[in-house]
Amino acid sequence: MKRRHFLATGLAAPVIGTARAQTFPTRPVRLIVTWPPGGTTDILARQLQPQLTTALGQPVIVENRGGASGAIGAAELARAPADGHVFGLVTSTVISATLLSRQPYDPLRDLTPIMLLARVANILVVHPSLPVHSVGDLITLARARPGALTFGSPGIGSAVHISGEMFKLAAGVDMVHAPYRGGGPALADLMSGHIQLMFGNASSTLPYVRDGQLRAISVTSAQRAAYLPNIPTIAESGLPGFAIDEWYGCLGPAAMAPHAVERINAALMGIISQPAERARLLEMGAEVVGSSPAEFGRFMAEDVAKIGQVVRDARIRMD
Repeated sequence: MKRRHFLATGLAAPVIGTARAQTFPTRPVRLIVTWPPGGTTDILARQLQPQLTTALGQPVIVENRGGASGAIGAAELARAPADGHVFGLVTSTVISATLLSRQPYDPLRDLTPIMLLARVANILVVHPSLPVHSVGDLITLARARPGALTFGSPGIGSAVHISGEMFKLAAGVDMVHAPYRGGGPALADLMSGHIQLMFGNASSTLPYVRDGQLRAISVTSAQRAAYLPNIPTIAESGLPGFAIDEWYGCLGPAAMAPHAVERINAALMGIISQPAERARLLEMGAEVVGSSPAEFGRFMAEDVAKIGQVVRDARIRMD
């Protein structure tokens, strides 16, 4: 009798869960984008918006909540109702922001993983006048001229900055960090020769590599990037184990309703599984991942540990 009751209960649970998933959402859904309009994250959100609206059966409204490297939007997301009608599209800075300054949310405690959508390698690019064609060349030059080379970034704590500091630690070199107010000004100064190199986000850097204005010598990801198959990784260029990516992911508030997480994850999976969508993301420099919520949670925990170690070892502080 007990066994029959257990089996009946076990079979009923998925039916109940499916019913809940089918009734969600019951009203328009807010998609919080943690960056201002016009950037790569915003572009990605607006590409997903019409297909999410179709898949969920309710209007999906994109709301930009930029500022503080994504922390303002993430904090609003953490305060949102947990019924699933609010979720967010964030980048890896949702983690680094909390490691560099006090924020009103904890990325592992106050946010619910939904899906790791895509990863974006940073490309180690140099000004064409720099006599460097490999990671080995760069290390040799940096060691010969300590403090003479400058690498740019969109700002302190950005994934581009973290990549540079991680490289300095791994290679044992002294290079100067030049933070800018965004990636555009940093790239402009790199192309004009005011700074020598940058660990640039692939989405923004790739066009300048393709037209020859910048020289790509390596990528920061664990594997070679599909859009630059002939460019080696830093790990295979003499610094084993080196790997860091920027990433785009969807998160909800803490304790988000599991049936809502499941429904949104399934909707996103259906979108990014389309060959045309994958090709569009690849053109932007993003390689599709499409994780489960649990996989994304584990990935975030690993990222907190990795970035936290770099922040401590490099003694990075917000000015």
